[in-house]
Amino acid sequence: MTARAVAAAGDDAGSVALYLALFMVALMVMAGLVIDGGAAIAARARAADLAEQAARAGADALVPASLRGMSPAELRVDPAAARAEADRVLSLGGATGEVTIAGLDVSVTAHVPRQAAVLSALGLDDLTGTASATATVLHGTTTTGGP
Repeated sequence: MTARAVAAAGDDAGSVALYLALFMVALMVMAGLVIDGGAAIAARARAADLAEQAARAGADALVPASLRGMSPAELRVDPAAARAEADRVLSLGGATGEVTIAGLDVSVTAHVPRQAAVLSALGLDDLTGTASATATVLHGTTTTGGP
């Protein structure tokens, strides 16, 4: 090999390592977006499911005397029992949340904790999913039309 060929080869020394390092960082970020992004979406879906179930459980907690009333207008939600039922559903699902009762409406906001697996290396640790749902106490059916 001539001196000129050796000098030309020496000018490129290390350039592949630089490209490889940049490529690996980009690949790591992409893997984090795929893995942790999927986990964040799953946490959000789980929170939505738990919020719906907790709201339904809370709306089922009616004052027993209101069930024996003469008209559906007498139905009342038992706030303490509704909160207890909604909290029970959230707890069984591994979530936390807030329960709000307004008349015949029971609203639940659920928080499902999720930690990042890959993106935590970049400082993004918390991927908690949050969702809200409301259930309303109804009497009879809500369909229109005949039998």
